[in-house]
Amino acid sequence: MTQALDARVIDFITDVLGAMGLTLDVALEETPDAVRVNITGEGADVLLRRQGETLDALQVIVNTAIRRDERGDRHYIVDALGFRKDKDEELRKVARGLMQMAKDSGVPQEMGPLNPYARRQVHLTVAEDPTLVTESLGDDFLKIVVISRKS
Repeated sequence: MTQALDARVIDFITDVLGAMGLTLDVALEETPDAVRVNITGEGADVLLRRQGETLDALQVIVNTAIRRDERGDRHYIVDALGFRKDKDEELRKVARGLMQMAKDSGVPQEMGPLNPYARRQVHLTVAEDPTLVTESLGDDFLKIVVISRKS
């Protein structure tokens, strides 16, 4: 972890939350595939309204504000009160169920429409099984992910 970049990310998120009238705690956690930004404190539940749309928006803003040439392959996942972590596990569970159906029946299974973050989670989950592949279909922000057997 680069300390200067991480400090900038924490300051940036703290400033955005401050502009929203929120004073919350922000901490970073290094994971194998990303850096998790954990937001906690009194009032953090405001970020969870409308199925976490504010978290999604904040995540896009952070990953846009911190240019790719600065962060390299690092991706920031913004979470509040463990909401996204729980949703990610639920999404992976559904993906695993559809993976099993695709393997057992041979019929491709569709999941979605999903935003880019959710699609990435599904693609990574399916990639754990070398007998299956995924494909995103659609031209919009929200796309469908198709899980099928490798040919």
